[in-house]
Amino acid sequence: MSNAHGLKVKLFADGADLSGMKEMAVNPQIKGFTTNPTLMRKAGIADYAAFARDVLRIIPDRPVSFEVFADEFGEMETQAHEIASWGRNVNVKIPVTNTRGEFCGPVVERLSRAGVQVNVTAVLTLEQVRRVTERLAPETAAIVSVFAGRIADTGRDPVPVMAESVRILKAKPKAELIWASPRELLNIFQADAVGCHIITATNDILKKLSLVGKDLDRYSLETVEMFHKDAKAAGYSIHKREAA
Repeated sequence: MSNAHGLKVKLFADGADLSGMKEMAVNPQIKGFTTNPTLMRKAGIADYAAFARDVLRIIPDRPVSFEVFADEFGEMETQAHEIASWGRNVNVKIPVTNTRGEFCGPVVERLSRAGVQVNVTAVLTLEQVRRVTERLAPETAAIVSVFAGRIADTGRDPVPVMAESVRILKAKPKAELIWASPRELLNIFQADAVGCHIITATNDILKKLSLVGKDLDRYSLETVEMFHKDAKAAGYSIHKREAA
């Protein structure tokens, strides 16, 4: 594709850097936002709720996903209801299992039936997609985040998995599939091609959208110029050895 304007897949920005989120919030191509405790810790976030309030002041009009961090189902559900109360545009991320590998389906089902818009995260298998889909209330909007990038990290092709996930989720028309953890810009076009509803990507990937359709000869020359400029700036030199 020569440009990104023909894409049907919705672009979400993934991160926890407030300045980066502000930057993406003014971009009309960005239709939503996701974050998680790992990204927040890396960004130095100390107060979870205060950070969320700051984010929702900046982004009051598009979906934002915040994740529970409890491991026990009861506390997970309590946290989910509190997070959902922060704003009508909030999706509550629920892990597909807890740290003991116990399926969080009962929590997902209760929340979804209560009208909480869940984002079931860390999904990697089609069996997990099927089990989650069964638990979603048909009347409540929901998201299922399949970590296609992590699937690819294991040497498996994520495209067939994502295509089949799209088919499975058709059973719940209000549920949307996220292509999560993309590794390169090409993944956006792969997600679009299989009918994925959403792809969430970090700012460094989203900033590459300006490269879509770029002339490759021009890009080649710019790469050569970069290498040449950096070698000169570093003051590198190669001297011919004197004969012994």
